[in-house]
Amino acid sequence: MSLVKTYQKVNSEMDSINFGISRMEDIFTKRNGQVDEPHRHSYYTVLVIKKAQGKHKIDFNAYDLSNRQIFFVAPGQVHQVIETDKSFGFAMTFSNQFLIENSIPLSFIESLNLFQNYGQSPPLSPNKEQFETIEGFTKNIFKLFHSNSQMKSLSIGSFLKLLLIECNNVCSINPIESNVDTTGDNLIRAFKKEVDKYYKKEHSTTFYANKLHITPDHLNRTVKSKIGKTAKDYIQARIITEAKRLLYFTDITNKEIAYDLGFNEPANFSAFFKKHTKLSPSLFKKTEFQS
Repeated sequence: MSLVKTYQKVNSEMDSINFGISRMEDIFTKRNGQVDEPHRHSYYTVLVIKKAQGKHKIDFNAYDLSNRQIFFVAPGQVHQVIETDKSFGFAMTFSNQFLIENSIPLSFIESLNLFQNYGQSPPLSPNKEQFETIEGFTKNIFKLFHSNSQMKSLSIGSFLKLLLIECNNVCSINPIESNVDTTGDNLIRAFKKEVDKYYKKEHSTTFYANKLHITPDHLNRTVKSKIGKTAKDYIQARIITEAKRLLYFTDITNKEIAYDLGFNEPANFSAFFKKHTKLSPSLFKKTEFQS
């Protein structure tokens, strides 16, 4: 079994290209309708879907493809689009470098309630009017991308920012009102960075609260208000996601995964995994390979 395929560059042929956009129907035709293998990118992906049928799997959670949907896939997430018929819409990809070059702060992206690194990543389902606005921005981006316009990249960046703000306004949690960075946003970013750094060793909310010099209650309230789940939920989702990736994409044993993720005993890891997924690690692996 090989490790998951990882795409490092937005454009495999030109390193200088940090943004891409394609019609989904063209991708389907190019692939002759064949399903791509599960893979991940080191950049952001946005799917603006006008019409589709099938499934979109993101970190082993399956979502039905339908009409008027927007999917957001963060760097590092494993995903797979399984179409039962030709889809219509757009697939956009962009890197951190593109954001930097076009004066879009990473803090702006992180303050949005769109790119969920771990746990559930359901699609946005805007109403007809909202979708037409988002689709309009996307069509402008597509037209610019295939043009020779002056300051093309900056124009694309401006439309991308408008598109993301419109999408975020559709969300019920944390609607963005301005570019101003708040204390809560700073705290969430710091918390996520600490979790990424220590989740294999530290599983308690208290540990991260101490690292951030706040009380566990304050951390939980802030995380809940910003991303809709408690700090504990977020930490556990990070551990479960990594466990699933290791189970599916590597040959290491359940015992090795347990120790790698900071569990003192393999049985504790198995119980934790089953509690959150309703499957044992071995059964999860078997089920995924059969699906």
